[in-house]
Amino acid sequence: MDAHLNDARILIVDDELVNTVLLERLLHAAGYADVTRTTEPEEAVALFAAARAQGRGFDLLCTDLHMPRMTGLQVIDAVVAGLPDDDFFPILVLTADATPEAEQDALQRGAKDFLTKPFRKDQIRLRVANLLRTRYLQAKLRDHVDRLEEMVYARTIELEAARLDVLDRLAAAAEYRDYATGRHTQRVGLLAALLARQLGLPRAEVELIRRAAPLHDVGKIGVPDHILLKPGKLTDEEYDLMRDHVDVGVRLLANGRSQLIALAQQIAETHHERWDGSGYPHGLRGEAIPQVGLLVAVADVFDTLAHERPYKRAWPVDEAIAEIVRQRGRWFAPHVVDAFLAVVDARPRLLADLERVGDPTAEG
Repeated sequence: MDAHLNDARILIVDDELVNTVLLERLLHAAGYADVTRTTEPEEAVALFAAARAQGRGFDLLCTDLHMPRMTGLQVIDAVVAGLPDDDFFPILVLTADATPEAEQDALQRGAKDFLTKPFRKDQIRLRVANLLRTRYLQAKLRDHVDRLEEMVYARTIELEAARLDVLDRLAAAAEYRDYATGRHTQRVGLLAALLARQLGLPRAEVELIRRAAPLHDVGKIGVPDHILLKPGKLTDEEYDLMRDHVDVGVRLLANGRSQLIALAQQIAETHHERWDGSGYPHGLRGEAIPQVGLLVAVADVFDTLAHERPYKRAWPVDEAIAEIVRQRGRWFAPHVVDAFLAVVDARPRLLADLERVGDPTAEG
């Protein structure tokens, strides 16, 4: 017998005492030391349940079929009902009923093998060893699969963290050419997420918006410095070139295979659209503009107004808020402006909240 099977726990149930004693002796002779026997099927079910509850369940059940008060089939049903779907638990039926119907019924209920009495010593030894060996190998395979799943999960988390880090750096790369602070993209992401949460969007969608919104102006990588950093007003020709950053951003983010990149592309393409249809690049109007574009439009303009840029001073927060309100129904969607005011009302020091390290969209 395989050495690792020595510790197997075996439970025997048969209403004839002599049968349980005989089988116990056969199993002891084969090297199995941990054998429990009973002539009461109800007790067998209770012993099985108690052992599992204690974390050291049985590894094999040997049961008769025809017993008073509770049949072997009922014992099998009770045992199998408490097992996980992926648990190979061997049940060996030992019975004097040699009919094909009895064997078929037992196997369909969950028995793994079927022997008729009287049986030979070598039959018991080989059948029990094979059943326990199968259980052992199945347990090893399950542990191996669990370890692989843990490794895959850990690797997935690592790759996801690396991907998010690359996206954060891509957003920062575009921003550092334009804004000295290096925090505009993160603030836009956080404020857009606050607005999304205020509007009742699901938590997962709020988190996606927080991650995707910082890429709204990634296309500015393709804008020449003399336009991007110009301290004065842009000419019409320069403004047209500046607007090209939307197309550049869309091309950079196109054909992304993740939900995050797809959302970032949609934001990059639509956050300059205006509620009244006067925006660009498509002149979309009202509800034709995706919700995320509407959210990021408010977040982007508010943060831009409230911070210094090469071409403008920083507006006082009250004036920036007032400008958002003035543009309600024109530049911005009314419901998003209302959500913005609710966020401002709940966070009187909104800018300070956005400046701090961390995620102000988190609960608490």
